[in-house]
Amino acid sequence: MPHTIPLEVIEKLPKTDLHVHLDGSLRLSTILALADKQRVELPARDEDGLRKHMNLGQNCGSLVEYLKAFDVTLRVLQTADALTRTAYELAEDAARENVRYMEVRYSPMLHTRRGLKLTAVVEAVLEGLRAAHDKYGIESAVILCGIRNVSPESSLEMAELAVAYKNRGVVGFDLAGAEYDHPAKHHRAAFQLVRDNNINVTIHAGEAYGPESIHQAIHVCGAHRIGHGCRLREDGDLLHYVNDHRIALECCPSSNVQTGAIRDLASHPIKLYKNLGLRVTVNTDNRLVTDTTVSKELWLCSKELGFTMADLKAVILSGFKSAFLPFHVKQQYLRRVSEELKAFPDHAHDAPPAPVSSAVTAQQPAAQGAQTIQIVAKA
Repeated sequence: MPHTIPLEVIEKLPKTDLHVHLDGSLRLSTILALADKQRVELPARDEDGLRKHMNLGQNCGSLVEYLKAFDVTLRVLQTADALTRTAYELAEDAARENVRYMEVRYSPMLHTRRGLKLTAVVEAVLEGLRAAHDKYGIESAVILCGIRNVSPESSLEMAELAVAYKNRGVVGFDLAGAEYDHPAKHHRAAFQLVRDNNINVTIHAGEAYGPESIHQAIHVCGAHRIGHGCRLREDGDLLHYVNDHRIALECCPSSNVQTGAIRDLASHPIKLYKNLGLRVTVNTDNRLVTDTTVSKELWLCSKELGFTMADLKAVILSGFKSAFLPFHVKQQYLRRVSEELKAFPDHAHDAPPAPVSSAVTAQQPAAQGAQTIQIVAKA
């Protein structure tokens, strides 16, 4: 197996994170601070206690068990200030490892327990992401989620919200939540609405259920990307359809081990998918719950699956190709990022280049990408 590429080298690479949940990516210190401010009861009053209770980074055995950690995070994400702060901190953490473009997903309906309006939830998150862009230069967009195990009517309401915020920071619609026994086809009205409005679609599928879930996501709901897709390898015909139509896979390796979707990292299908030519991207899923970063996920691909620097560069470029961005904006990103990646040698024993300054990144965003953010800021 090739030599593992050092984490500190991978941290310098420009990257995307296309599959990251806001409510699964808080800082432990922030959960405690928000709970104290809001007088919210938590199962523990210190970081170590919370880490153990939430099984952070540990194998949960199933997606349902994995999702229990969100019972804690959602307790403190019921005010506009909390949503703005956590969105800002997520973008800040991503910028520190040179993530250039990020799509943050969440379901506004889960943040209304204290009476917050759905529109206020969306505005609060966008405010935090704009503030991080202004300081760090990281461009972020939002994907709103319906929830499989909640009513189709609620998903339709989230779809209406996505339509209202199209071109104002929201770039896509997703279906998340418990996959087994909650088929995507039950939510087809929501997907019909967003597709009628030319909104991008990504759907969690093939994680806790088989290829049929991916088939539904694509052929019934019109998904342009698939979240996870671990079990796509069980249906060769569908796999080649996904490949032929360049339907990107949002792979989250560590999370897939944690939920029991795959046995261990060494058996993750991402290497097979990449070798077959599928458009694979590497993402965090949940920075807190999975205890990871984009850099760590790429490092694990190198360590456990033998990805070379050339492999990592290809995956990184797939991330920019698969972003829910206008075509010409993606072209600008790809030209600039391709040039940057040339500075990193394909051989692990060669000396890595000097780190890219975040200040330079902030001062030199893609022209049209910057314009997109400014439009959001004025909305």
